[in-house]
Amino acid sequence: MGIFWTIVLGLVIGVIAKFLHPGKENMGFIMTILLGIAGSFLAGVIGQYLGWYRAGEGAGFIASVIVAIVLLMIYGKVRGSGPAGK
Repeated sequence: MGIFWTIVLGLVIGVIAKFLHPGKENMGFIMTILLGIAGSFLAGVIGQYLGWYRAGEGAGFIASVIVAIVLLMIYGKVRGSGPAGK
């Protein structure tokens, strides 16, 4: 059941992050789920480093969405950096 909820929450977080982030990302269903899971995981790691969460404690929903939006911005910069003149 844990993997199922990870996927569902990853999808919800990824969809909310894509909705709040301006611009159009051509990300499919799987990439949206991975975006939400990565946002949640990194929010937990950052929160543990800053002392907001203890080890084994999941990140908060809002923190996960914020980190997912940051990941979307990074994704947009990396994906948009093509050859000059494009």
